Amino acid sequence: MSDNLINLTIDGHEVSVPQGSTIMKAAEKLSIEIPHFCYHERLSVAGNCRMCLVNIEGAPKPVTSCSWPVSEGMKVTTACEETKEARKGVMEFLLINHPLDCPICDQAGECDLQDVAVSYGSDRSHYCESKRSVDDLEIGSKIKTVMTRCIHCTRCIRFATEVAGVEEMGATGRGENMRVGTYVEQALQSELAGNMIDLCPVGALTSKPYAFTARPWELVRTPSIDVMDAVGTNIRVDSRADEVMRIVPRENAEVNEEWMSDTARFSYDGLARNRLTTPMHKVSGKWKSITWPKAFEVIAKAHKGVDADRIAGLAGDIHSLEDLYAFNDFMKDVIGTDNVDGRMDGYALNREDGLGASLMNTGIAGLEDADAFVLIGTNPRHEAPLVNTRIRKQALKGAPVLMVGEDADLTYTSTHAGTDIKTLETLAKPTTKLGKLLKGKENIAVIVGAKTVLTRADARAQIREILSFCEKMNVARKDWNGFNVLHQQAGRAGALALGVTPEDSGMDATAIYKALKGGKIDVLWQFGEGDTSNKSLSGAKFSVYMGTHKTDTAKEANLMLPLAAYTEKDGLWMNTEGRVQEAKAAAKPPLNAKEDWKVFRALSDVFKSTLPFNTLKALRENMMEDWPILSEEYWGTKQEFDIAFKVGKATVTDTAYTAPVDSFYLSNEILRASPVMAECAAENGAAKFKPNMKKVS
Repeated sequence: MSDNLINLTIDGHEVSVPQGSTIMKAAEKLSIEIPHFCYHERLSVAGNCRMCLVNIEGAPKPVTSCSWPVSEGMKVTTACEETKEARKGVMEFLLINHPLDCPICDQAGECDLQDVAVSYGSDRSHYCESKRSVDDLEIGSKIKTVMTRCIHCTRCIRFATEVAGVEEMGATGRGENMRVGTYVEQALQSELAGNMIDLCPVGALTSKPYAFTARPWELVRTPSIDVMDAVGTNIRVDSRADEVMRIVPRENAEVNEEWMSDTARFSYDGLARNRLTTPMHKVSGKWKSITWPKAFEVIAKAHKGVDADRIAGLAGDIHSLEDLYAFNDFMKDVIGTDNVDGRMDGYALNREDGLGASLMNTGIAGLEDADAFVLIGTNPRHEAPLVNTRIRKQALKGAPVLMVGEDADLTYTSTHAGTDIKTLETLAKPTTKLGKLLKGKENIAVIVGAKTVLTRADARAQIREILSFCEKMNVARKDWNGFNVLHQQAGRAGALALGVTPEDSGMDATAIYKALKGGKIDVLWQFGEGDTSNKSLSGAKFSVYMGTHKTDTAKEANLMLPLAAYTEKDGLWMNTEGRVQEAKAAAKPPLNAKEDWKVFRALSDVFKSTLPFNTLKALRENMMEDWPILSEEYWGTKQEFDIAFKVGKATVTDTAYTAPVDSFYLSNEILRASPVMAECAAENGAAKFKPNMKKVS
């Protein structure tokens, strides 16, 4: 017997589990089902539903398996008559006040209480008293409440307190007067509040936008990847008749565990509103719908006689690897211009600096091995809430978190060290008050905000200073690489990996904006929406916008081409740690909208320089041949990348870092088209925002 393993017997089967394990964890190892409501493996043990009762040989009465630690030689019985009767009693007690509204309950069909009642409950009750009624709560536009259904499992309370870090759910009163809810009735403020919907084992907390729109058995379930941030959250898109009805998380322990952000969960209504559905040409200042062949004619005419040096292409923030690859090849090989950039916000690093200089080298799950954090120009709570939960875990264990930049509430204790790059000099000295917080720490994680730090005019000098700090603190070494860049845009890592940047003497995004202002660009291709840092995209004689929504930027163009959204196409996505993951199409593009890469393939025929792929499979084969790091063998895994950044002579300034996110709920074109996200933004203090409410039928 290993010193760290305990041997016990459950229902006649022997099992060995680590010391400190509970009976329930041991039963899981044997695939023995023990019913429960309050227990959740990622939350603290409450032991208050009493449904997981089991018998231990020698014990005077059944015990709760979720909280009872195993001991050597223990003999457990999970399905004897005594436990069966005990569970029936617990189920009868839980159902005393539960309303009989299953036919109209949002949770029906995927309700833990229903399933457990059928499997373990009795067919009759001893009680005939009137049921207790509890007032519903108004807690914002995300969650619908029917609190009479609540069985006081406290999962929502524990999630809000332990994972989300916003302690806005709690219980008041005792006995039959106990009430679960917000202490003060108000909209939930957490960016992760929607996860309480999944945690609720009954129908007390359900999705307000999804309520009464579909039943679970009507839906087609498609695995996909969230693109509202760069975490690469694994999601499932539930659709009916080519309409996305809801989005829920899939479990991936290395990326999102089993959580998802509220922007990922509730923004799907933006996929059906303000959409581009057919090519549109601006004639005499008015938009006119045209066919795809006519649009191609307009494009060919606009390019006739134009020198390639006076053509430029910009790629936005939400694009799959295949679409970026097709765009890059189209602009550079077909159009023949090197004025191409997938960094519309002016991000300063490129592929030649090594992908390790632009990605999260520690990995998202790897942050749980860090014993100290230095956050530079980033607010992970708003840029990547699920990265923030990883940092929070370590902060609760005592890991110091030092913020350099604008101070913010990160949901855990942090120290505001300073506002600019000069702060790092203080942190590197172990004799200073701040330096002492890092003294003796072996695994320091430095997290750099891509949007705030790496889009500045002195960005390369900033990275030089940060890498110098990392060297002094031994942050990047063979057994630990704690240098991390946190992106907010889902397509940014992919654009860098594919080299969607100027290769020779071409103009980058900043130079393109300057050339537009000076009238030196004749044709501008804008592939999707991106952060232009308040710079104008007007100035070209002719501009093409290719995207999903009729944004203000799109309306500045001369021609708009409708593309498929992320739920409407198969695609590969690279997240902020360099992990490539595959998403499947859950619906068809609306009306005349087309998949991005197919448009570039068709356009290449117009320019008499055909791209070498006709199918998605052929495109991927070409892409993987050019960029082996994207090969299928690496999908889903965290790869290691080198940092090849060369120290330049750029001068660093000590200008303070600004806040990276203006509004968490309105950070891209899909979110800005969503009425639910507009309500959430208003509830969280943002100015009232009115999205375009026109829905695609």
